[in-house]
Order: sequence, then structure tokens, then C-alpha cells
Amino acid sequence: MAAVYETDLEGLTLARRGKVRDIYDLGAELLIVASDRISAYDSILPTPIPDKGKILTALSGFWFEFTRDQAASHLLTANVEEMPGAVRAHADVLAGRSMLVRKCEVVPVECVARGYLAGSGWREYKASGTVCGQTLRAGYVQGDQLDEVLFTPATKAESGHDENVSFEAVAEQVGADLATALRDRTVGIYRAAAEYARERGVIIADTKFEFGLSGGEIILIDEVLTPDSSRFWPADAYTPGREQASFDKQYVRDHLDSVGWDHSPPAPPLPDEVAAKTREKYMEAYRLLTGRDELP
Repeated sequence: MAAVYETDLEGLTLARRGKVRDIYDLGAELLIVASDRISAYDSILPTPIPDKGKILTALSGFWFEFTRDQAASHLLTANVEEMPGAVRAHADVLAGRSMLVRKCEVVPVECVARGYLAGSGWREYKASGTVCGQTLRAGYVQGDQLDEVLFTPATKAESGHDENVSFEAVAEQVGADLATALRDRTVGIYRAAAEYARERGVIIADTKFEFGLSGGEIILIDEVLTPDSSRFWPADAYTPGREQASFDKQYVRDHLDSVGWDHSPPAPPLPDEVAAKTREKYMEAYRLLTGRDELP
């Protein structure tokens, strides 16, 4: 099981290398390649997670189809055989981990939906009774389901942490109509996905979406409802009032915290058993959500 840490594809123009994805400019379209890199606390770890890029690509493709009635997406095809010849020449590397997508104007806002009280939201609530500046009722415990889904947008940072901002700040940045549409799409897609996932044994505690504009249409872009962009909990182990077991990279964060890493780059390598267990968690989420045992 060979891992792909980064790509350098002859004949293709690398436009950008993100924390996980390598993006190639094909002219009218982009090629997004999901590597097996994993990041935590804004640092890329030196240890890849085998098949992680394939799992993220397959799950995103599944959710792009699931959400198509609520929002079109940038995805043109995830089948390498349907891509241009210069891409097909690298099919041995790209099969299962690449998406051909249409270019668009990226909306510079991370659209976060929170249905449960966890992570930074829980820490802020304990300190001030708020989540991203929004006042909540008293009495919640860690991991509780919120009375209403919260839209907690953040600015998209080129490096470092994204910064939580108010809805009003988003409206000032992109316009009130677009801000309202982003909020409504985010909450609506989250609710539909969370209901579907809960029936299959997965709680989606929170997630983030990215949107773009294409021909005046709002479209979903990047990745959708993956263990990298979401907090996934096994429903059969859910108990409010404590940390929850997870299918996402919280397992990696917990390991890094246990070895005393101070979150300053460079990140330490992961032991083989932690990398293998992380793959298992991602695959289990994929199986439960899609009903499929094998990756495409």
C-alpha cells in the first residue's frame, strides 16, 4: 500500500500545493490531486496516511452527488479516463485521488456549520457562554447537541489559523445577499447530511464548506463532509459530557498532544501504528456513510 506524499507530474503545471492537495492548472479547468499528507495544528506532518487522498476524493464525490439538489458543485469528473491526455498519462498516480473541476471565483469565507458543542466551540462556551461570539443558553455540557445549528463563518487564511468572524462581517465583505445565501446553503446542507449520516451510525458534529461563484451561480468547491473537514463521531458511542470517540483526525491531534508537541513547526513523525489506525478510522467513516467496502 504505497502512499503518495506529493506529486510532480511531468507535462502539467503545478499551480499550488496546499496542506493536503496539489492543484494543477489545465487552462479551462483545474486538476485537484488529494495526497496522503495529513495536517494538524496548521502543520503538515512528515508521515503520510496510506489511501487518505483516495478516501477524501471518494467521500467528496459521494457528497457532491448527495447535495446536488441543494447546490451544484465544481466537479466535472473523478474518472481519470475521462480527463485530458496529459492527465491520463499519470493514471497510475492519479486514479482514485484526483478531480477535474471547473474554475470559479472562490468566495473567501470558510462556511462552518456546528450542530454539537465541541472543540474550540466548547472551550469558548465554558469561558464566556458564547460560540464564535453567539450567545447560547446556559446548561450545555461538552458534546451536547445544540438547540439550533450555528453558522460560524471564518476568514480564509493563506497560512496559519482561520479567524472566526461575525455574519455581519461576512455581509460587509461579500454583500448581504451572498452572505445570507451562504448561511442558508451551509445550514441546509449540514442538516440534510447530518440526518442521513445519523441513520448510518455517524454523527456529524460540525463541518466546513467552501463555495465559489460560476456564471453567477453559487457552487460547492474543494472537499465536502470528509474526516479532514468535519468532526465525525460514532453514534453508538455518543455520550454527552465528555470527549467523544471520533472517525476524524482528532485521533492524530490526541497523539501529538500525548507526546508533548508544542504545536510549533516542524511536526513530529507519526508511529506506524498511529498512521495505520488513522487510515482505519477514515475507512470506517467511508464504509458507514457510503455503504461501500472498497474504494473506487
